[in-house]
Amino acid sequence: MTLRECRSDRGSTLPIYIWLTGILLFVAFAFFAFAQAASARNGAQSAADAAALAATQSARDELMGKLEQALDGEADDWLDWLTGDGFDGTDAEAAASALAAANDADVIGGPALTEVNGYPGYSVEIETRYTVGDTIIPGTENQKAKAHATAVIEPRCDIPPDADPKKPVQLVCDGEDIEIDPDDFDPADLPDASDLFSVHLAD
Repeated sequence: MTLRECRSDRGSTLPIYIWLTGILLFVAFAFFAFAQAASARNGAQSAADAAALAATQSARDELMGKLEQALDGEADDWLDWLTGDGFDGTDAEAAASALAAANDADVIGGPALTEVNGYPGYSVEIETRYTVGDTIIPGTENQKAKAHATAVIEPRCDIPPDADPKKPVQLVCDGEDIEIDPDDFDPADLPDASDLFSVHLAD
């Protein structure tokens, strides 16, 4: 092969190298853009989960407060509070907003009272305060991530069908026996909220 032919081969392959390098760079930037978007979506979902759980936990706290009041006042309806229903949700909005803000997001929908598989809870929609960021995809520098989550309250205790609210009641809460005596009630003896109610994200 002559010197002239070698130079000709090098000259013809140079554009191919440049073209392949450009493709590889484009693919790398595209993967980076998708990674940024995925990170924003994951952050948004974490914020939505936290906000929904916070709203529902506030409802559980409300149930515990009303249960204690009913027992302390020797009311006949104290067993009704163990069903996990009947809360007003007074602090749900504040609780959801606080947890969303802690995750750099804002609540844009809800918390809305909902029911999943017979269990009450709250649904929340959030939007991140941050954007996806600058990428090769136009518009992502102004695009924020949104996510939705639902959490529910699930009672842990089985109430005997013949339970008399005026007498000691033996509850079975996830296999653990818990006795509540309305005539000898001490708020310090009331089980923890987590013993009576489970708060979890809906499937």
